[in-house]
Amino acid sequence: MAAGELACTYASLILHDDQIPVTADKISTLVKAANVKVDSYWPSLFAKLLEKVNVENLISNVGSGGGGAAVAVAAPTSGPTVAAPAQAAVEEKKEEPKEESDDDMGFSLFD
Repeated sequence: MAAGELACTYASLILHDDQIPVTADKISTLVKAANVKVDSYWPSLFAKLLEKVNVENLISNVGSGGGGAAVAVAAPTSGPTVAAPAQAAVEEKKEEPKEESDDDMGFSLFD
């Protein structure tokens, strides 16, 4: 992320935290006060985005990425169609290797 984007992000969060309406002018003012040079279009882009989006939802859903749904594709058959029973995918449990300790090797760090 470029410094301009990051500065506008922080300025937007500061304005939201202080319950001040997020506008391009206010973002620009905060960025200038921080002595960060940004391209002139960044503050207006952030302001337009945050007019349409709830900032609280953005903050609380940062780590929740929506995964795609599993897609089942049926292979075409040339004969009569017979419904096959669905088989559940069996996940194999992987055994984690046990941590080796110094006792297992016959020496320790301080021998």
